[in-house]
Amino acid sequence: MKISIEQLNKIYTNGNWALKDINLEIPNGMFGLLGPNGAGKSSLMRILVTLMKPTNGKVTVNDQYDLMKNRREIRAMLGYLPQDFRFFAKLKTWEFLDYTARLAGMKNRARREEAVDRMLEEVGLFEARDRNANRLSGGMKRRLGIAQALINDPKIIIVDEPTTGLDPEERIRFRNLLSNISTRDVIIILSTHIVGDISSTCENVALLNKGKLAFTGSPSDLVREAEGKVWQIQATEKEYLEINDKFPVITTIPSDYGWEMQVVADEINGYYGKPIEPNLEHAYVYFMEKKLNQWTSA
Repeated sequence: MKISIEQLNKIYTNGNWALKDINLEIPNGMFGLLGPNGAGKSSLMRILVTLMKPTNGKVTVNDQYDLMKNRREIRAMLGYLPQDFRFFAKLKTWEFLDYTARLAGMKNRARREEAVDRMLEEVGLFEARDRNANRLSGGMKRRLGIAQALINDPKIIIVDEPTTGLDPEERIRFRNLLSNISTRDVIIILSTHIVGDISSTCENVALLNKGKLAFTGSPSDLVREAEGKVWQIQATEKEYLEINDKFPVITTIPSDYGWEMQVVADEINGYYGKPIEPNLEHAYVYFMEKKLNQWTSA
């Protein structure tokens, strides 16, 4: 499986560019789409799931299906979990999945029942199958969302900001679930602004900024961009305020000396610190600050 995107543009009626000249190939496995809010991630997702038409450009699946000419065939391959996933509150968990299975074209009742039970087991909701969907916890609702996206064994799975609002335990569980699914012959596109969702799961990543493709490659390729650019500084109370004004600060921890701070910078002249090995979060901040000049402390 692969998705090829060529010279893709989306211009809204007010003249705003949501996407500009996107050229990207998405291979089998887990693919991370990273970028700040407003970068164009959701616009690209909505185009890929055929909910929105591009202004121009081309999207093909397996060099065979054209997004504009073969929308029905591509829709049959898709599973989609939107950021604002909703359901019918009065339906039980299994009833909602049964309903989505029928929408996906499963006419045979026995096949639907088997698929519903299999998916509930896979996402850890079998014990809650008779609970009303609106009584599930936030994390369980997101798992129900991925279950409805997978119910018809899609070849392309697109999830938009899936862990927003989840506690750390549910976030890890959700990422592990997606990682297990990615071992199949499928493409999973994970769109997020949470770097941790990408670092532990994705083999390939693209970074969008202001509608443009700013980076594409492996997470390790992005991390290499920040080698020698991440510092751990021992700062006094006075230096703490100065450093916050001068550099993008990743973490601050109180210490006996004052503060232990991790910052991204080419140099830290005048402060006591040492370079440390970067991770993907460091690399993302460095790329946004130094390459794109888009980082803010907020």
